[in-house]
Amino acid sequence: MATDPSLPESDLPVGAVARAGEWTVVNRAGELRAVSSRCRHQLADLSKGALDRDGCLVCPWHGARYDLDSGEMVEGPQGFLAYVGRTPGYTQLVKGYARVLRLRRRAVERVGRRIVVGGAPEPR
Repeated sequence: MATDPSLPESDLPVGAVARAGEWTVVNRAGELRAVSSRCRHQLADLSKGALDRDGCLVCPWHGARYDLDSGEMVEGPQGFLAYVGRTPGYTQLVKGYARVLRLRRRAVERVGRRIVVGGAPEPR
């Protein structure tokens, strides 16, 4: 059974990150974006992440950063498993395959006082 791909508007103030069904929804300065919820590194739940000052979604586990307009990883992870720190080479490998395996994106709209993630993919 699919979970509801919506949430109350009050749960997503400016700068917030939240979950709507299988999607992570972000309010970036009033612009709503929805992306798939699993980090391309180690499948962390991106809805537990944060929005950085550049408007990128940051993974809560190892700090990989994602562009919300393209779904591309713009900065690779800063660790592996329980380790957090520099991982030269490994970070580049993850970033390389993440170029191909971008986060999926979906349209988002306000319907009444709810934020609803649509079924159609966002154009690239």
